[in-house]
Amino acid sequence: MFEEAKVLISEEVLQARVRELGLQIAKDYADKDLVLLGVLKGCFLFMADLCRHIELPLACDFVGLSSYGDRTSSSGVVRITSDLTRPIEGKDVVVVEDIVDTGLTMKYLMENLGQRKPRSVKICSLLEKPSRSVVPTHIDYLGFTVEDVFVIGYGLDYDGRYRNMRYIGVLDAP
Repeated sequence: MFEEAKVLISEEVLQARVRELGLQIAKDYADKDLVLLGVLKGCFLFMADLCRHIELPLACDFVGLSSYGDRTSSSGVVRITSDLTRPIEGKDVVVVEDIVDTGLTMKYLMENLGQRKPRSVKICSLLEKPSRSVVPTHIDYLGFTVEDVFVIGYGLDYDGRYRNMRYIGVLDAP
C-alpha cells in the first residue's frame, strides 16, 4: 500500500520501544500529578500508544505547533495553531513529540510552558535527528535516533498524508 516508503523502523520494533518508554515514565511519575502534553499533529498515534503503557491516573492535553507547513524541512518560524485547554501550574508535564529536528520548536515550547509554572517539564520524543540540530535539546525519554532523511508514518506526514502507516518509513525526495 505504501510502496514509495522504505521501512526504517518496523511496527514491531516501534511498539516494543513505546512500551519501554511508557513503563519508564510510569515508574518515574508514580505518585505525581502527571500531564501528557502532545504536540499536534504528529504525536497522536505515538501518544495514544504511549499512554496505554502508563498505568497511572494522568491527564492528556494537546498543543498545536507548526514550523513545517507543507515543506520537508523546518522553516524555523514556530507558530501556535492550538493552545492548551487546562492550566498546568503545579503539574508534572511530559511533552510528547513525534520528532525533534532543529530543536527550535521545542525551545519555543519549553520557554512558553515555563511561563505557565508547571512543577516540572520533561520531553519524550519518538525520534531525534541530531544532524539537523540548531538548538541543543535534552530529551528525557527518546525512542530512536535517525539520520537526516525525511521520515513518515506512525503520525509523521508529508503534506498531511502517510500518518496512518504502522511503521516509520523513509520517503525519497518528494
